Amino acid sequence: MLLNRVLVSAIPIVAQFLAVCPAFVEGRQSRNLDVLGQISGHHHGTQYASQSDNYKNNSDSPRFAEEIQNVTVSKGRNAMLACIVDNLRNYKVAWVRVDTQTILSIHHTVITQNPRISLTYNDHRTWYLHIQKVEETDRGWYMCQVNTDPMRSRQGYVQVVVPPSIITKETSTDMVVREGSNVTLTCKATGYPEPYVMWRREDGKKINYNGESVDFVDGEVLHIIKISRLHMGTYMCIASNDVPPRVSQHISLRVQFPPMLTIPNQLEAAYIGQDVTLECQTEAYPISINYWTTEHGDMIISGNYRSITGDKYEAVSTDNDYNKYMMLKIRNVGPKDFGSYKCVAQNSLGSTDGDIRLDEIPAPSTTSTTPLPYYVTSSMKKHGRNSNKKLQRPIDYEVEEWRDPGRYVARLHIKQLRLPFRVIPVYVPGPVGG
Repeated sequence: MLLNRVLVSAIPIVAQFLAVCPAFVEGRQSRNLDVLGQISGHHHGTQYASQSDNYKNNSDSPRFAEEIQNVTVSKGRNAMLACIVDNLRNYKVAWVRVDTQTILSIHHTVITQNPRISLTYNDHRTWYLHIQKVEETDRGWYMCQVNTDPMRSRQGYVQVVVPPSIITKETSTDMVVREGSNVTLTCKATGYPEPYVMWRREDGKKINYNGESVDFVDGEVLHIIKISRLHMGTYMCIASNDVPPRVSQHISLRVQFPPMLTIPNQLEAAYIGQDVTLECQTEAYPISINYWTTEHGDMIISGNYRSITGDKYEAVSTDNDYNKYMMLKIRNVGPKDFGSYKCVAQNSLGSTDGDIRLDEIPAPSTTSTTPLPYYVTSSMKKHGRNSNKKLQRPIDYEVEEWRDPGRYVARLHIKQLRLPFRVIPVYVPGPVGG
């Protein structure tokens, strides 16, 4: 909302005040003729004084103790400008909006009809101009005048900054496109200063842009040529202008393509009674319907074809974006389970399938860990070297032997070893199976 433009002759209180203080008239004319011409060529944020400041200072005359500090404020906040005048005595202070030539206040009285403008003062020295809930239209130069002859003044700039915001009606929404087409995403933002706009992937992955792999793309427009499934994901349009907070818009980009599949092992082998697993990987968008069939075309569903050990088949699939992993587990493989199995994927754009063959292999041989039975067939006594019957000695050893189909085994147990002792191995062929 523009500040009300108040003409001097239109308000009685201003006219009455100017009659008493004619210097304001001269000051107003000087401002209109000279000051406004100077400001039109200046950048904001710099302090300016009227031409009257070039006059020789008089120690008894009012003088500005310091420059009016520029103010930067976010839209919706409150702003305040301070004008400090020493030795004011009976002179008066006024605030004026330069660009609209609007008188805001004269000494203790607020002139403008803008309800957001107010005035406070302290010890007849410091004069504060308050602007409540600042709007963008409040951005500009403000002048503090003293009605000396000639008029003296100082100026301060109110900079109104605006956090960025996304212009929804001018920004792209979620898109679904065919693979190989060209895609343009647009993001419009407003704010002051003008926002900087960039694009990122929400998942943090790099963007394949114009043949390069980049972390982000600058600008309001993201143009992708010959889009592929690798571009699929959610993109963030981020706008910032150093005025917090920065804002973002999420745009989902989906790429349609018919199913394709990969089979890690096209040939599997198992023996009777073994469990075996078949694997298949597919890619498709829209997400495909996946299933397994036998070589006779029968669809396999978990829980069908029950056997003694439980469910014969277990079909499992897991999704990851446009990827799907399929697994078929066949329990307790039997003679009828050998043959071809088909992995099938279908969506609205087409279908595909692949074969996996399951062949039979011989079962591995088993090794028995049960000790063979043995039988003690003879016991032998041995005495010392002297065959004196008076020297009876206990049995020093005994022989064990046992038979098994195809072999004959004998074992010698030495109960008490007496030195000297020598063992001479002797091969004695024995009857086999006798």
